[in-house]
Amino acid sequence: MGVVGILHPGAMGVSVAASAINSGHRVIWASENRSQATRQRAAQYNLTDVETLAELCVQSEIILSICPPHAAEECAHQVIAQNFRGIYCDANAISPERARRIGDMLRAAAIDFVDGGIIGGPAWTRGETWLYLSGERARALADCFAQGHLETKIIGTEIGTASALKMCYAAYTKGTTALLCAILGASEQLGVRAELYAQWTRDDANFVCQTERRARNVTQKAWRFEGEMREIAATFASVGMPGEFHLAAAEIYRRLAPLKSANDMLALEDVLQSLTRE
Repeated sequence: MGVVGILHPGAMGVSVAASAINSGHRVIWASENRSQATRQRAAQYNLTDVETLAELCVQSEIILSICPPHAAEECAHQVIAQNFRGIYCDANAISPERARRIGDMLRAAAIDFVDGGIIGGPAWTRGETWLYLSGERARALADCFAQGHLETKIIGTEIGTASALKMCYAAYTKGTTALLCAILGASEQLGVRAELYAQWTRDDANFVCQTERRARNVTQKAWRFEGEMREIAATFASVGMPGEFHLAAAEIYRRLAPLKSANDMLALEDVLQSLTRE
């Protein structure tokens, strides 16, 4: 049985932790300075609380970082400061360039690094969520989840490959959701939403319902997606592709971010109001 440390287990993180536990590993986390909601979530899924990051770094053989993109480098710096010696996997939605930068600083501190990218929602159903991995020690990460619901696939030894796949996949899935939100906001402001709906329905009877559902569902995660869109824009720019579309998508998600605190799915009218608020 190995010991896996997970940084800041949110909805995705606890599902990944559950797969490691199901595969026979002990999963630990540090509750210091974390919210009551995170504490309750970790307890519900049988993560062991070691209280401090220092203790987590002492006990862990592998540390897995799943956090908002803007916090990825800070999490790595914090682990380096604790003199961790083991394998560190960044599974955040970051650009390949950022992944390589994190890998360089970890290797300089004698920490093995694995690049990861998660595609799908929280891993509670087998075959629906994939953790793509790249790096020399990727097999050690994949073995952690052999018996859980999380699927894993190693796609090479080069750092940045897993992050590149994540960026390209999310560029479409989350990018098109942002585009649809912008279209809804524009058509509302221009007074043609009913006519647009009529034309969409002629093209596809289910499209209006699906579009509204996507716009209403995304409000709970928009605060995370803003940073992800900026990472995608940087990824595109690094290979000569225009990144401006995803910078605009980041702005859409910035406008929706204040809706995070709503407990239930919001009405479309609330989403439209937030979209048109500068």
